[in-house]
Amino acid sequence: MLLFTPGPTPVPESVRLAMAAPTLHHRTPEFEAIFKETRELLFKLMATDEVIMLASSGTGAMEAAVTNLCHDTLLSVNSGKFGERFGKIALASGLNNIEIKHAWDTPATVEEVIEAVKANPSIDALAIQISESAGGLRHPVEEIAKAVKAINPSIMIIADGITAVGVERIDVSNIDCLIAGSQKALMLPPGLSILGLSNAAIEKTGEGKGYYLNLASEIKKQSQNTTAYTAATTLIIGLRAILLEIEAKEGFGMLYCVTARRAKSTRFALEALGLHSYPNTPARSMTTIDDQQAQEIRDILKKEFGVNVAGGQDHLKGKIFRINQMGLIDIHEMVWVVNAIELALAKLGRREFDGTASRVFNEEYFKHTLKKEEK
Repeated sequence: MLLFTPGPTPVPESVRLAMAAPTLHHRTPEFEAIFKETRELLFKLMATDEVIMLASSGTGAMEAAVTNLCHDTLLSVNSGKFGERFGKIALASGLNNIEIKHAWDTPATVEEVIEAVKANPSIDALAIQISESAGGLRHPVEEIAKAVKAINPSIMIIADGITAVGVERIDVSNIDCLIAGSQKALMLPPGLSILGLSNAAIEKTGEGKGYYLNLASEIKKQSQNTTAYTAATTLIIGLRAILLEIEAKEGFGMLYCVTARRAKSTRFALEALGLHSYPNTPARSMTTIDDQQAQEIRDILKKEFGVNVAGGQDHLKGKIFRINQMGLIDIHEMVWVVNAIELALAKLGRREFDGTASRVFNEEYFKHTLKKEEK
């Protein structure tokens, strides 16, 4: 079965083997050396002033960011399940929440965020997804962050990059907290989250808030290559392995380039079949198609072609399907996926199979090779 859900993503065999080594105690020089190297690799990936690893899912990192960096009112952007979650975290933590809400295919605009910030002086943090995975939407986070900082530099910008980190290069110039999760583009099992912090965010944490999710205590400990509480040793060993593997494969720059080309080629291939891309501004992390027969297509893909793609949630259940683009994906596997979708449409009587999907994918994906040869 080919796993093409946008998290969890497949774990490479090399990483599984690294994690299968004998368990290390987290308070030993051996593990501290691994932790130190992993942190150094994360600084390259996140490009932030500090990096913190937490033994939690991405939601734990979201809560840590909100509770430590927002002391009064959170402005949250809700264009899906995860944007909605930021607001719920704020309210559950006794904070005020002002919400900008959109349909799941619609990004926030710089103008409406500026309007909200100017109308509500109590806002001291903004939380927004870079890639909202509920519908595969890309928000203009960098532009929004820059505009907010121009109005009030003390407002903390919290960017959920759980389905963006490792997918594309993110400009963190105006971002105070960038969140990543292990089970997405980092190709690990679930259970490890990462926060990249700015110096302003470090200062804002002060003594920190909460107990387990207290960022101040983690900053202090992790700068010493240990953790405040029990480290997720196996996942950190796996994280080091995958970061080293990506570096060995020409680095993140090449991964970003390949991911963008693959995502674009997949979208073009499926649109050539008459399918419709759901979000107004598609993220590179996944290809999302809205279709009244989305569930039937998913069922055929899984049962007849061994391809597992994700569906939609809430009001989009049965109305969309989402194909993962995160991580190290063999091109022949993605060609198999688009070819299987074309075959599924044929089985549903929607169109005759003529190989359009694989042809369009290959033409778009490999055209850069021909351009290089022409030069």
